[in-house]
Amino acid sequence: MRYVLVYGGLAGAIVISVLCASFALELPNHTSSLWFGYLVMLVALSLIFVGVKRYRDVECGGVIRFGRALGLGLGIAALAGVVYVIGWELYLAMTGWDFMAEYGASIVQGMRAKGASAAAIAAKTEELRGYAEMYRNPVYRTAMTFAEIFPVGLVVAFVSAAVLRNPRMLPARA
Repeated sequence: MRYVLVYGGLAGAIVISVLCASFALELPNHTSSLWFGYLVMLVALSLIFVGVKRYRDVECGGVIRFGRALGLGLGIAALAGVVYVIGWELYLAMTGWDFMAEYGASIVQGMRAKGASAAAIAAKTEELRGYAEMYRNPVYRTAMTFAEIFPVGLVVAFVSAAVLRNPRMLPARA
């Protein structure tokens, strides 16, 4: 449990800190920030690998089964997701930022720049208005925010468990 708290809390704190700083610094557009956001998540969630390896080496004598490693990795990913959600909600509350309005405006602006038809822009605007309405619901918003980060953690947990179940892979140093 200690490994979940330390590595999951740290991973979630890193992700939300970097992403909030990038929004505060106003990255050029939401497309580049989307790729940047997932890159930050992947790098921070590499702490799953570090946490599972440390657990394997310190607590398990250098050997860990796939299931135990996966469980630990999923725990770290879940806690990182919870920290991310809490951080995002705090950021939105403190700044009063209407994320969905700005996101929708950038999507429509991109469509105009690409020469989309007025009918396509109107349809997309209506679709985005519906998403913005759903995003105002905190239950929906927190679920969507968690769903942004957890799949990344899931992949990292699976890869970490698969790699670290082999005791010859990155063995503990004496």
